Amino acid sequence: MRVVAGEARGRKIAAPTGSTTRPTSDRVRESIFNMLFSLDAVENSTVLDLYAGCGALGIEALSRGARSCIFVENNRRAVRCINENLDSLDYSGKSSVVESDVEQWISESSEHFDLVLADPPYSDEGWVALLDLVDAKWLVLETGQELPEHELWDVAREKSYGTTVVTVLRRRGTAR
Repeated sequence: MRVVAGEARGRKIAAPTGSTTRPTSDRVRESIFNMLFSLDAVENSTVLDLYAGCGALGIEALSRGARSCIFVENNRRAVRCINENLDSLDYSGKSSVVESDVEQWISESSEHFDLVLADPPYSDEGWVALLDLVDAKWLVLETGQELPEHELWDVAREKSYGTTVVTVLRRRGTAR
């Protein structure tokens, strides 16, 4: 796997071995960030990468000009992999990695983010709670289904890639 664009374009990203993580493909990452670029949602932003896996989404944001990124992942091997990727790309100084259950961490956090990237396991419905808990202007969800309407969020963009559905949400009441 490689970083798709930005200052780290073409640099390798390692993924943990095994079947516990499902890294976002290059094609889907490129599409996500093309959508976000058209919305001016990445450059200089504070980013939160939930269910981070190998960190590919947050790393892509950093490569494309995000100011900082916090990665939250509960799998110890994946956390080790994220740290190794950040070290190899010299992004450790503008990021931190938290080993924690996502729902627990987000419910205890009081931080506001410009952009939240969430790629939960498709079989896990825990991401639904994120819609109520996340404090951000933009939320990108990579799931296995279309999202129901929600009182706090408007769908800005949505696109399907086989069994993957990417939804970019904008918090209601925030200016573009």
